[in-house]
Amino acid sequence: MLKEVLSMGLVAVFLVGCGDGSTSPTSLNDSDVQLDEISENLLKPEFQSEILEAINKARSERRDCQDGKGVVGPSEPLIWNSELYLSAYEHSNDLAKSNTFSHYGSGTDSDITAKELGIEKSFFYQRIENNGYGEYKILGENIAGGQKSIDEVMEAWLNSPKHCANIMNGDYKEIGVAVVIEEGSEYEIYWTQNFGG
Repeated sequence: MLKEVLSMGLVAVFLVGCGDGSTSPTSLNDSDVQLDEISENLLKPEFQSEILEAINKARSERRDCQDGKGVVGPSEPLIWNSELYLSAYEHSNDLAKSNTFSHYGSGTDSDITAKELGIEKSFFYQRIENNGYGEYKILGENIAGGQKSIDEVMEAWLNSPKHCANIMNGDYKEIGVAVVIEEGSEYEIYWTQNFGG
């Protein structure tokens, strides 16, 4: 039964988690803000509580994600999960180090799950499982690149129907979010949200 639910959930989540271009990465070159100032803000110890607060604030409101499902929410608050965080960190780090942008891992040395599983490229559910997140019914992932603050990335995700639907999905109970900054890469700031329920 779990496999059947898992299979249906992964297909649905994959469709929900994919971008439609509205959160396409932005370059930092068009800003006077220095990357080290951004790094200081995003990599501070309070990041976890601040991003979780922003996500749960969004979930606490009724919202039309413009995904054809009408107004949804409010949804119960998510709780932080360290395994989901580790999988999110792995993917943000992979995107930054390999200078790629996809829900698939890069297939390079920084795609840790692919290396450990002996596969060409990892996919989000493989990274989540490989980082210890076990029994679940549904998983999802949002990624973004180039956004300079929690407010900016949340605005981008909430303005994208599929990413917004992931954030508002009441079936998700836990989350992990990671941001990795890599100066000189195309988008320089890489965000990953991993959801589980």
